[in-house]
Amino acid sequence: MTRFATVAFVLTLGFSTALAADLPNIIYVLTDDLGIGDLSCYNAESKIQTPFVDRLAGEGMRFTDAHTPSAVCTPTRYGILTGRYCWRTRLKYRVLDGFDPPLITEDQVTVPSLLQDAGYDTHCVGKWHLGMQWTDKEGNPVPAVPIDRKTPPRPGKDVDYTIPVTGGPVAVGFDTWFGISASLNMSPFCYIVNDRPYRLPILHHERVRTEFITVDEGVRSPDFSIYGVMPRFAGEAVRIIEEQAKNPDEPFFLYAPLSSPHLPVVPNEEYRNASEAGLYGDFVVETDAFLGAVLEALDRTGTAENTIVVFTSDNGGLYHCWEPKEADDVANYKLRGRGMAMKEFGHQGNMHLRGTKADIWEGGHRVPFVVRWPGKTPAGTVSNELIELTDLLNTCAAITGTELPKSAGPDGRNILPALLAKKPEEPVRKFAVHHSLWGVFAIRKGPWKMIPHRGSGGFTFPKELDPAKVGGPEGQLYHLEDDPSETKNLWNEEPEVVEELREMLQTVQDAGH
Repeated sequence: MTRFATVAFVLTLGFSTALAADLPNIIYVLTDDLGIGDLSCYNAESKIQTPFVDRLAGEGMRFTDAHTPSAVCTPTRYGILTGRYCWRTRLKYRVLDGFDPPLITEDQVTVPSLLQDAGYDTHCVGKWHLGMQWTDKEGNPVPAVPIDRKTPPRPGKDVDYTIPVTGGPVAVGFDTWFGISASLNMSPFCYIVNDRPYRLPILHHERVRTEFITVDEGVRSPDFSIYGVMPRFAGEAVRIIEEQAKNPDEPFFLYAPLSSPHLPVVPNEEYRNASEAGLYGDFVVETDAFLGAVLEALDRTGTAENTIVVFTSDNGGLYHCWEPKEADDVANYKLRGRGMAMKEFGHQGNMHLRGTKADIWEGGHRVPFVVRWPGKTPAGTVSNELIELTDLLNTCAAITGTELPKSAGPDGRNILPALLAKKPEEPVRKFAVHHSLWGVFAIRKGPWKMIPHRGSGGFTFPKELDPAKVGGPEGQLYHLEDDPSETKNLWNEEPEVVEELREMLQTVQDAGH
């Protein structure tokens, strides 16, 4: 496999630099529903200790203003791999189920396809949740479910599991994939290797009540247990690191989108009572242990010094007990019942941030983002740069000296200057666009955040309010530097700011299709 001896590139912000001779390995750990306040390196009052993320932060850089492009998982995962907002696809809101056709088309430039072309071995271990094409027992492609469906995820008893899937990870740039189709409350309950189940799903899986959630019925392979998923993912990730270490002249990319700490909350016995935040906190500890296994494998194989490790989350946390003293839209501010599950422990899963996963408020999309790059990213540093998870493709292009096609990564930015702690004249990202579960938009520029909607747009009550019926402003405007908890709506006081951001959002929505 071809290897670049020297990487040279020109940064778009007006300075040039050359990195070391060898291209770095890249490991991207994406947790599922992890709140910024769940991690002890972000939240001194966290009821959960996360020593391995803390270690990563101590040896690298911790970002305080990192955001997902969506407050739920499928759209964020699409943005990470394509540098493109998911609402530009058929999925305008909500998420896919385990049998939906692929969102990523095979002609799109993705992070793994770009890195493949740059000489990388590319691997995926974990939850895909971006669709792939299954075939039913009549030989027909399994169709997408309607976006406005009111039914639970499909059980998949009519699918022919002997027919390989198409359009999955190995079709969009990954050399290998070991993982699951979607979340652990969605069928099929089986591991998939590259383009087919590791063991055929032959058993019917009844609806099962676990802590916090009912797991919907579906099909299951004999070797599959929802408790076994995280240990299995850790083992596969370690195996890949060990195998790649045997070929040090070949850089690798490992994308590890985890299924935890998303519902169902199923910590294994060795992690029970490992936190002061109940079973959810214990599941976060097990998630942290996955990172610990990755870091140990890098140390043991001697590959740590030439490996970038990123640890982040696909949206904000669901488990939160914070209730603001003031709320713009409703006096009796409250969360969905399961969102209040942390109240008995006093754990602030999203710290001071308003809202939870799925919401357009900061609790829905501001996430932890920790990067370690030995010799490049200064150790023990904190960055306040505004970044998005859609920035990975553009940043990998800069790292590898690759020029992206004009159509690739339209919504991403190159954040390499921030990783190298450079101080450019302008921020690496001038604005960010956010999107909620139910399709509500927000745009952020500097300290200002504008939401042309009333309500959360997600899980938190009220989801929406009609100003014509309840009175008050048309939308929401917050100054996050002065009001990080979004308690004071300045929509009526700052009409010029509202109009500027409204026009900017419209421009973004009209571009990049």
